[in-house]
Amino acid sequence: MLERLGLMPTQASTVAGDVDALYLSLVALSVVFSVGIAAALAFFAIRYRRRSEAHEAEQIHGSLALELVWSIIPFVIAMGIFVWGASLFITLKRPPENAIEIFAVGKQWMWKLQHLEGRREINELHVPVGTPVKVTLTSEDVIHSFFVPAFRVKQDAVPGRYSTVWFEATQTGSFHLFCAEYCGTEHSLMIGTVTVMEPDDYQAWLSAGSGDGMAGPAHGDGPRSVAAAGGELFRDLRCHTCHRQAPGALGPSLTNVFGAQVTLRGGGTVRADEAYLRESIVDPRAKLTEGYDPIMPTFQGLVSEEGLMQLVAYIKSLAAGQDT
Repeated sequence: MLERLGLMPTQASTVAGDVDALYLSLVALSVVFSVGIAAALAFFAIRYRRRSEAHEAEQIHGSLALELVWSIIPFVIAMGIFVWGASLFITLKRPPENAIEIFAVGKQWMWKLQHLEGRREINELHVPVGTPVKVTLTSEDVIHSFFVPAFRVKQDAVPGRYSTVWFEATQTGSFHLFCAEYCGTEHSLMIGTVTVMEPDDYQAWLSAGSGDGMAGPAHGDGPRSVAAAGGELFRDLRCHTCHRQAPGALGPSLTNVFGAQVTLRGGGTVRADEAYLRESIVDPRAKLTEGYDPIMPTFQGLVSEEGLMQLVAYIKSLAAGQDT
């Protein structure tokens, strides 16, 4: 009904209904209490008004039952809202294991997106219906915010950090993509479209190659995958001369490092996730690996955010036994 009246966007994702239910419940609760409090104020102002100069109000020195009521009921309501909201928050922050991955870089004033297979887009995103999609976000300049109203998802893209957002579209069509964080003079022009397709149509679109000319061919057919582009950059930067599986290597092997616990110099461990890998490239002295000298140069400013994402994707793709 609210959609037909133009008061709410279309519900086009698996979480949209849950988000709307929580939001509308909070609005309804606020209306009920606001109207109730206003009505009570009016009633008590009239009912217990002073009728003469000689009239004195009856003093109440306390009511345990009344105090329990106005303490317990708000507590139960507040805890119910907390549990409901926390449960939905956890759902929104945990992408399914089978989600397809897409990388997005915010830049004044555009979204640059790349599919894991290599297809690139600007201010457009094609996804299959009925399939979870995980978008890894970062920014090249200022804070942006990836917002798709029909999916009820919004996540900031912060310079120097990775953040993720996921959704699963439930219907085909085209839906608005906005930047929801003021990012400069042309912020209002940073808009795009998410196109949801049937799975077969999406696969055909994905395998059609790079229609925008942004991704070069890999061995002659179509765009290179993100991991393949990262592997080429890895070799161009001569990273493989230090990070290799060999006695006396100057840097740790990167085979199967993603997701593993890395022992740090001076004690302690850290999980090698996307954020750790990115930090190790741009600021290699931030967390030194046990057993290796701090000789790696920083690549801060030498590798673009897209390049960093490609390097991370390549390191994630390294399989056991592969020479790095």
